[in-house]
Amino acid sequence: MTRPWIRWSIVVLFAVAMAWVESASVYYLRVLVDRVEPYQPTPLPMQGMLGGVELAREAATLIMLTTLGALAGSTWPARVAYTSIAFGVWDICYYVFLWIMGGWPRSLLDWDILFLLPLPWWGPVLAPVGIAALMIVGGTLVTQSRPTARDSGARVRWGLAGPGIALALYVFMADALQAVTDGRDAATTLPTHFNWPLFGVALILMAAPVAQTGWRVRRMSTSRDS
Repeated sequence: MTRPWIRWSIVVLFAVAMAWVESASVYYLRVLVDRVEPYQPTPLPMQGMLGGVELAREAATLIMLTTLGALAGSTWPARVAYTSIAFGVWDICYYVFLWIMGGWPRSLLDWDILFLLPLPWWGPVLAPVGIAALMIVGGTLVTQSRPTARDSGARVRWGLAGPGIALALYVFMADALQAVTDGRDAATTLPTHFNWPLFGVALILMAAPVAQTGWRVRRMSTSRDS
């Protein structure tokens, strides 16, 4: 049976390699359409088949990361955890590799168009990187610790993550949603303000089960050593 840390390392290695492929693809595309800096009108000109191809590529990326997690884990919590690790590592390395290739982002506060499904997601690079780091920490705690007895409060704490995710998605798509409401083209709407306070609330909600898992792991480690 593969040891948890070996399995973790394989997932991370795959995610890093996949991030390089993703970054290279995005870099090629942005150079071709003169959008290395995405914060400008029409961040990705949807000419001909380009729009459909890009949307399919994003969907394929999510399927690949989910499949990796499903193959790595033997239980549903482990599968979700490995998917979280893969997504987090992929996302952070994606920005690192883009910076190596083209010098962007210049800072963690640069705006980026994160996804196009179902509407454009916009946010400073720091926002998705923060979520990615949380996913890596949470996934690692779950996959590298032994299963514990059922915790009666765990469902409530994990239940906070759902509203946190929904809230973060709203913050990312707030400008696109407003554009649709106003009858404007969401694809050409550039955000001018990121709601950091609301995003902070979302991040806290998502961090609650991660913090609880870390506390339980630390408590178990202390009890074994004593």
